[in-house]
Parts: sequence; C-alpha cells; structure tokens
Amino acid sequence: MAVSGSSRRRSRDDVAETALHLLDEYGLPDLTMRHLATALGVQPSALYWHFPNKQALLAAVSERILAPMAEIPSDRTSMHEAVRVVGTRMRECLLAHRDGSELVSSSLALGLVSSPVRPHLLDAARVHGVPDALAEVAAEAVMHFVVGFTFHEQQRLAADQLGLLTETDASTLEGDRVGSPVGGDFAEALTMIAHGLEVSIAQHREVEKIKRDEFARTVG
Repeated sequence: MAVSGSSRRRSRDDVAETALHLLDEYGLPDLTMRHLATALGVQPSALYWHFPNKQALLAAVSERILAPMAEIPSDRTSMHEAVRVVGTRMRECLLAHRDGSELVSSSLALGLVSSPVRPHLLDAARVHGVPDALAEVAAEAVMHFVVGFTFHEQQRLAADQLGLLTETDASTLEGDRVGSPVGGDFAEALTMIAHGLEVSIAQHREVEKIKRDEFARTVG
C-alpha cells in the first residue's frame, strides 16, 4: 500500500479502514502500528489519539469485517433457516479478508466486539416463540463453529498458496470452494447444529406441555 504524503489530520475511520487494507495486503502478522503509521503518513504516536492500544484498533477492524452481518434480513421462516443464513453470512464475512477469522476470533475472545450471531438468533427466536436461553446456546455454537471452521479453512488456503498441501488436501479444499455455495462440510455441519436446535425446541415444548397438562389436572 502506498505511503500517504498528506499531512491532514486522520480520523478514526481513516485509521481503521487503512488497517483493514493492510490486513488484506500483508496479513495479520504484518499489521503493526508502525506499518500502519507509515501507510497513513503519520507518527505512530498519532494513532493513539484514536485507539488506546493495538487490541482496540483490531477490534475496530473486526467490526468492519463483520459489518455485512447487519444487512441480514430479519424475516426468518424458521429457526433452522436463521441458523443457516446467519452462519453462512458470517463465514462469508471472515473469508472476505485475509486472516479475518484469526483477527475476529481474538476480538471476540477478549470481549472487544459483540457476537454477530446472537442478535439475529434472538430476534428469530422471539418471532417463533423459542426461549431466549435456547437461542443463546445456539448463537454460541454457531459463532464458535464458524470461527473455528473458517480459521482452519484460511490456514489451508494459505498453505495451498505456498504449495504446502498434498494433492489430496488441495483437491478437497477446491471441492469445498466450488462444490456448493458454502462448502460441503461447512453446510452439513451447520445443518447439524440447526437440527440440534430444532430437537431442543421440540423437547422444551414437550416439557412445557406436560407441565400444563399436570397443572390442568391438579386444578381440575
């Protein structure tokens, strides 16, 4: 990325956006405050006007990576569809940027960004009369699965670019990329999570029905 010769005052958005471009071009290991300052044409100390430390900067970059999650439509025909759509969109967000899963995982682990899955599944749960507690568990499962799966995927992509994968592994990776919109293994695992949620919902409703029936017999 070219070094800027401009001496104008940089905004917080300028810094975060440039950091995202550096991430895509050089990768997370080379996304340093000094490298970022050079790209912006400022002294490294100037960056701390906007971000108290590097983790805060990386959190802002994580938010930019996850921003398309906000564009997911709110109308969901079922909890199963909500899990599928939200999980797929999050994977797309992470894959859109070099080392995206590793960076976002760090920000999530440190509590510097909120789960991008939770609000969508909670909204869907309330539409379909599903307890928040079940939606919370499902959101955690989807978020951790997507981050972990995509992290391994991006590691394999990087290894493939360096010629480090065997022919079999490279073929499998290519099949995941082109075999379906979200990759075969990913889609199947996400469907399994969705099915598990449906089973939990059915069990919950059965328990609630039993309780209501017992109560009706008691008062009757």
